[in-house]
Amino acid sequence: MSEIASAFGDKKAFIPFVTAGDPSLRDTEEFIVAMAHEGAALIEIGIPFSDPIAEGPVIQAANVRALSAPGGASLEKIFQMVQRVSQRVDVPLVFLTYLNPVFKYGYDAFCARCAEVGISGLIIPDMPFEERPELAPIAAAHGVDVISLIAPTSADRIQKIARESSGYLYIVSSMGVTGMRSAISTDIEAIMAQVRAVTDIPAAIGFGINTPEQAAHYGTLADGVIVGSAIVKIIAEHGSGALEPIRRYVRSMVDALNAE
Repeated sequence: MSEIASAFGDKKAFIPFVTAGDPSLRDTEEFIVAMAHEGAALIEIGIPFSDPIAEGPVIQAANVRALSAPGGASLEKIFQMVQRVSQRVDVPLVFLTYLNPVFKYGYDAFCARCAEVGISGLIIPDMPFEERPELAPIAAAHGVDVISLIAPTSADRIQKIARESSGYLYIVSSMGVTGMRSAISTDIEAIMAQVRAVTDIPAAIGFGINTPEQAAHYGTLADGVIVGSAIVKIIAEHGSGALEPIRRYVRSMVDALNAE
């Protein structure tokens, strides 16, 4: 069992995402620490990849910036950064990565390194659910959860995915790639009803959420909300000067999510 359960308690969990190495790994470290201090319950850290198929333009651009930065954001440097961060924060940390880096590193070696540096879970958007058994037992042996995603297209597989999940469920709110949306039309209530029929594992809603009003609304339907593109956009606009804008944004979302 990983530490992820600690992120979901009496309060709704605000889960921000940041791309490692954008604009630098030192900046990423400080952004993560600031988000934790402002009330983030769990933080997702993106490992930059050359072909991030689930990402929209904002996070794709962040991947490019991270990979092309002086010195680059290599996997080993990211591990080292996470190890430093895990000594400075007391919230669970989760990697969002594509399967290729994990496969090349080796499943067991990758999961062992994750456990060593303080990573509690893995989100792998391009790993089909049917292939999850190849990795999940190895990850579990190291105390790392493989987080399952449930999308609007999951249909009759929703309950199967939910039943076999660990850590928390990532409920994808919209079709397509990541990105900020002014409106979300997916019937999240129906998806959550199917999930709750088979498991009480925490569930967080992501893809498109970016305003305090959206956070407050979707927080009533699940155990937390996930926000990526809005934070990455702040970083794109402010670069190394994004620390204070990120602090203000995260605090506004945490407050809205847990308003009485």
